Amino acid sequence: MEHPFVNQKDLKELSLEQLQEKMSTLTQSLTFAYRTGNSPLIHQAQMILESYRTQYRVRMDELFEKQNIKNKINIESDKK
Repeated sequence: MEHPFVNQKDLKELSLEQLQEKMSTLTQSLTFAYRTGNSPLIHQAQMILESYRTQYRVRMDELFEKQNIKNKINIESDKK
């Protein structure tokens, strides 16, 4: 579940590196929330992190498609 207050337009403007940095920071916040047992913070951080992960996944899919990178491994033999 994504966070309802995260502006999707702002996420689309971030670079892949910025998305990665934000996800790293959010993961640290999530770890802190787990350590302190703060369940409302855990829930909020998980939703925000999911929003960033979704945007990152969309960007990576677009990049793979643009570069024509295939995500399947061909195990067929070239010799016939």
